[in-house]
Amino acid sequence: MRLLFKQRMFSWFDSYDIYREDGSTAYTVQGRLAWGHRLEISDAAGAPVGLVKQEVLAFLPRFALYAGDQYLGQIKKELSFFKPVYTLDCNGWTVEGDWLGWDYSVTDSLGQEVMRASKELLHWTDVYTIDVPDPRNALMALMIVLAIDAANCSGND
Repeated sequence: MRLLFKQRMFSWFDSYDIYREDGSTAYTVQGRLAWGHRLEISDAAGAPVGLVKQEVLAFLPRFALYAGDQYLGQIKKELSFFKPVYTLDCNGWTVEGDWLGWDYSVTDSLGQEVMRASKELLHWTDVYTIDVPDPRNALMALMIVLAIDAANCSGND
């Protein structure tokens, strides 16, 4: 399954549209006024399905991931000098990024790829392509990319 993640050009808070390969809407993401990033995810029908919430009392960006009301885990940015490094505390998955911080892959405890995200260049807003071999992991993959994008934006402030 491939998802296309596009940030909306004109919005006060982070706002994204997530499309399937065929161009249909898979998810919408709406940023809400809060201390830190709060990204609410809805399915194509508008029903809430997930939440990425920044934990603000942390030295480096850290985000809690929720599916509905269920806490799934967290992703946090680590102190590093040459490339962005993230620790994912969820499902036994690990995140590996390139030195520019544009491409990320997530693998499970057996080393199988769970998802791959690539940031596309030369766009006015953030655009990512997210490849997810198992569609059941699509929401979690989206939340990971949202958290990484928010952490990278926080680091550039």
